[in-house]
Amino acid sequence: MTAAPFTQIGRALPRKEDARFLTGAGRYLDDIAPKGTLTASFVRAPHAHARILAINAEAARALPGVVGVFTGKDLALWTTNLRLAPPIEGLHPVEMTTLPIDKVRFHGDPVAVVVARDRYLAEDAAELVDVTYEVLPAITSAAAALAEGAALVDDALPDNLVSHQSFSAGNPLARQTEAARVVETQFDLHRHTHAPMETRGCLADWDRGREHLIMHIGTQAPHPMRSALASRLGLSENQVTVISPDIGGAFGQKIALYREELTVAALARHLARPVHWREDRLENLTAASHARETRCVTRAAVRADGRILGLELKLTEDFGAYCFYPANYMARVIAMILTGPYKIADYAFDVKVVLTNKCGNGPMRAPMAITSWVMEGTIDAVAHALRLDPLDVRRVNALGPADLPYRMATGELLEDITPLETLEAVVAAVGVPEFRARQKAALAEGRLLGLGFCSVVESTTYGSGFYKAAGIPGSGHEAAWVRIEPSGAVNASVGLMGSGQGYESPLAQAVAEGLGVMAEDVNVHMGNTDVAPYGMGSRGGRGATAGGGTLFLCAQKARDKVLAIAAGMLQINDTEGLRLFEGRVELMRGGAWEPTGLTLADVAKCAYLDPTNLPEGVDPGLDASLTYDPPPMTYSNATHACEIEIDRATGALRFDRYLVAEDCGTVLNPIVVQGQQQGAVAMGLSGALYEEVIYDATGQNLTATLADYTIASAVEMPNIELIAMHTPNRRTPAGIKGMAEGGIMGAIGVIAGAVNDALVPLGVSAQAMPFTPPRLRALIRSAGSGAPDIPRKERP
Repeated sequence: MTAAPFTQIGRALPRKEDARFLTGAGRYLDDIAPKGTLTASFVRAPHAHARILAINAEAARALPGVVGVFTGKDLALWTTNLRLAPPIEGLHPVEMTTLPIDKVRFHGDPVAVVVARDRYLAEDAAELVDVTYEVLPAITSAAAALAEGAALVDDALPDNLVSHQSFSAGNPLARQTEAARVVETQFDLHRHTHAPMETRGCLADWDRGREHLIMHIGTQAPHPMRSALASRLGLSENQVTVISPDIGGAFGQKIALYREELTVAALARHLARPVHWREDRLENLTAASHARETRCVTRAAVRADGRILGLELKLTEDFGAYCFYPANYMARVIAMILTGPYKIADYAFDVKVVLTNKCGNGPMRAPMAITSWVMEGTIDAVAHALRLDPLDVRRVNALGPADLPYRMATGELLEDITPLETLEAVVAAVGVPEFRARQKAALAEGRLLGLGFCSVVESTTYGSGFYKAAGIPGSGHEAAWVRIEPSGAVNASVGLMGSGQGYESPLAQAVAEGLGVMAEDVNVHMGNTDVAPYGMGSRGGRGATAGGGTLFLCAQKARDKVLAIAAGMLQINDTEGLRLFEGRVELMRGGAWEPTGLTLADVAKCAYLDPTNLPEGVDPGLDASLTYDPPPMTYSNATHACEIEIDRATGALRFDRYLVAEDCGTVLNPIVVQGQQQGAVAMGLSGALYEEVIYDATGQNLTATLADYTIASAVEMPNIELIAMHTPNRRTPAGIKGMAEGGIMGAIGVIAGAVNDALVPLGVSAQAMPFTPPRLRALIRSAGSGAPDIPRKERP
């Protein structure tokens, strides 16, 4: 399949926003400071689980400059509770107050808030607030949460199992009786947090005269944020404006309305003063939101040639103390798309989500990150159990061109993807026989080399149909408007908000392509709910497909009106044979496009300033709006490969090579796509090798600084070789598929494969991340002791 002959889509344009970011001219939350702004500082629980017996704030209130100290009881008067109760079988309804009133549930839970004239005073006063607690047993693991008689994290629930769903297609148990082997494998993905460069924060400004709230907040989803604020403050949506300035990273952490932000908005209204809050790094690492911490166990029934006849998945997720999202959401996506690029008709899953006394979970870039590791790790385990080449097992199970479109066992439709092609591309680029020769020679010298492969099928659009099928309330549509001003200048808007992805250039290119102008002449406005149309925001890799696709369609709608007016100005009966190209109206004559002498500016001037000369039935002005609901799900795909070496003495891991063959459909801007690929891989590798949120047995967060929660730098990252293999999707505007999260999925899976390939000669396997030097060193030292990291039931 060949791409359409685009002229603006696909150009390697520099990111528009980089000029202001690199010159210090960006406008972030802390650059906004209305006169008389107060500062909020939160008092946070030192215990993971405790009843609140009393709060004494007299000493704090006595400090000059302190405006007030407020507790959960105060906030309950000004806000409503958050209740999540989607009608999903096996999912318990949950409800929470804005701030805790009766008990705290994790180390860092906000108990009270101090408002003062400046941050220094607010933080000093917060330390003077005396809270009396009755400490309760802390639940710090999924196993402890599920244990008989376990303390309840949420007293309103019957137990800590907040969500439990099962599914089966075909007959996986029957396939086990037919199989040559049943291979069981376990995977433990540890707890992460997002750690954006810019922590959470907001500035709430209540206009008492107009009874209107302006909320300045770095958010990925401005309109859902506005809806949530209005609902929980008892306001109409026309009383709330959300304005998102430039955002220094989000990665999923800046989607939901959290308790601190709602508290600040309520205080601004109560005090009739602007109130600002910015969390520090310790607060961000302990109390913003966490992610992952998932254990998966697979049982694969296989033939002697490695063909998977049936697959079972048991998944348990530690969701933390609070649910800001339906508890089954992230885990369900993992289970839904687990089989990915492989032909597996008989499949069953059992998914459990539990509450513990840890910071609550939310989506983090690639909520389904573990998916590819589990599937590729299962493939590798099958190969080891049967003493087969892992590549041969992949090939015998992989979806090829003749298999597409393919309906997964869960009902998901895969089409216009190329998993077998990308696999063969990286296999050829690596030169597997040559690597195996080097690996054998290195082993003779006592060195451990490893080669990993990971094929990724990445879910992107999350259309409304997906949410309905999953039983989750919500929409996946996007909305846009395009307006040509009287001078011919082009403005556009969409309901997304970028947080560092580089949206401004590729979205301008989508508009330019649909309209027929140069991308440099398009200005895209995002992040202001009074300006942008109501859309669902940026998440799940939907920016290009939902956002860019909607703008492309809307621009085509605007173009059609431009050409209708141009036809009238040229005294032509219809628009057949007319086009707008780089802002000029052209006419097809004799098989070639010829200039008509009209420009977009000429047409715009007529549309706005000379409406009596418009064709019959054409209204004055040049603006178009459009909403678009993409397919329930579209998929892009990639295959990752990497070569590594593990130092036997220290456990240190070094990259020798890293490759990605990527198919993400029509590319709006190759510079942006390359950056997203590189950034996603780096984030995935950092999480797999270094990052880890650690709690002790009492529920204390031991990784509350960046000295303890370690993030990889550029020094530790490999050079990433990219192989472009893009094919368009036939169901989306311009053939866009989307991408940005698959790099994390591939990085996690490929590094696990490479590590275990290096450890095969030692008879041990690494099945719990992160693969830190101490962990790998311990594994190497355990070789021959019969004590691998996590036993694999089947091993050659």
